[in-house]
Amino acid sequence: MSTRLIPCLDVLGGRVVKGTKFRDLRDAGDPVALAKRYNDEGADELVFLDVGATHESRRILLDVVEKVSAQVFVPLTVGGGIRNLNDMSDLLHAGADKVSICSAALKNPELISEGAARFGAQCMVLSIDAKKKADSWSCHLRGGREDAGVDALLWAVRGENLGAGEILLNSIDRDGTGEGYDLELLKRIGERTHIPVIASGGAGSLEQIFTAIHAGRADAVLVASLLHFGTTSISDIKTYLKNKGVNVR
Repeated sequence: MSTRLIPCLDVLGGRVVKGTKFRDLRDAGDPVALAKRYNDEGADELVFLDVGATHESRRILLDVVEKVSAQVFVPLTVGGGIRNLNDMSDLLHAGADKVSICSAALKNPELISEGAARFGAQCMVLSIDAKKKADSWSCHLRGGREDAGVDALLWAVRGENLGAGEILLNSIDRDGTGEGYDLELLKRIGERTHIPVIASGGAGSLEQIFTAIHAGRADAVLVASLLHFGTTSISDIKTYLKNKGVNVR
């Protein structure tokens, strides 16, 4: 099976932003223009996250999702501010192929199984915002602002059992640092689950992307800063991974 390379668009106020450890956000461009660029450059999928929707207690920006989906011909995962099945349905009608749920799932775990029953497990992406806490990792709500007091490893297993088709694993500690993905977290969740795990948070070099796949056993890698700010390109990443023996599309 091919390893997927997935650019991530964190959107706030209609603009793509990127921060460090979910803070100190800086502008990274227009989401529609970036989505088109990454689609044309060979991205395998795209992730669109409205990072302010849950914190601001509002619905996701459906008009922006519609504009992005019109430019994208690869699978599009959308998350942020999803509270119920109607929100999921609206996103799928707006052009999303999958929905990513984080805070709402922690508050109401049955939302995962209800969504899987209605739309199919392949549409349900369980997003886990994890932060190291002693010898474990704790799930966080509201864009990393609130500790949910839920063990990330146990939650990943429960999420799969409830019907999630994929896990988007975000390391808050590594986000935007360029220090590499949290390999220990990746491996531990990968060992306990049987659904694809997407590594997110920390990519600062091509070698670190390879390490997440080779040592961390990630099924897909999320990339943001490296692409948004012109450090590298999708084709460069794929060429590097191919030369390392990774099966990419």
